Amino acid sequence: MTSTPQAIVFDLGAVLIDWDPRHMYRKLITDEDEMEEFLGEIATLRWNAYHDAGRLWSDGVAMLSAVYPEYNEWIAAYKDRWEEMLNGPIEGTVAILDTLKQQGREVHALTNWSSETFPIALERYEFLQWFEHIIVSGDEHLKKPDPRIYEVLLNRIGRSAGECVFIDDSAANVAAAAELGFATIHFESPEQLRTELAALGITV
Repeated sequence: MTSTPQAIVFDLGAVLIDWDPRHMYRKLITDEDEMEEFLGEIATLRWNAYHDAGRLWSDGVAMLSAVYPEYNEWIAAYKDRWEEMLNGPIEGTVAILDTLKQQGREVHALTNWSSETFPIALERYEFLQWFEHIIVSGDEHLKKPDPRIYEVLLNRIGRSAGECVFIDDSAANVAAAAELGFATIHFESPEQLRTELAALGITV
């Protein structure tokens, strides 16, 4: 029987916070198909991921606008109106985090997030203060699923992978953590998370 993890590591976006560019772009682009085409072919999640890895937003917007000058306003809005992409906390998961803290458990976060925009979320959501450590990819110039950022986490919290459970909505990020020896949960819903934590001996 495996031992109960000593540290619980959360992803943030789509696990604790509902972040989606569509929350903002539906206000800017009235045609749904046109919006999906813009996000799928121009201001893509892959483009956004470079900012999670440390690229400055000013550089990213300038580079993309040079290629697609006709979309300059929409591209600039990705950063200028970024706060509107936040649609609030995922309450069920926040309730689980709250219970874990009340139980005195050790909780940390490992997130792919731009260092320029993360302070907005940090100011908005009080529950982010509950973590003992938050590793932000933009600060480290590394992002999941690069194994090196998991090593940064482990060094920072003073734990081995085998002492931790890692929770993330990305299958690739979960697979990378599992390769390093973490217990893992591929997040689908707060209810599923509660069930899988219980299977590891963590009842919330």
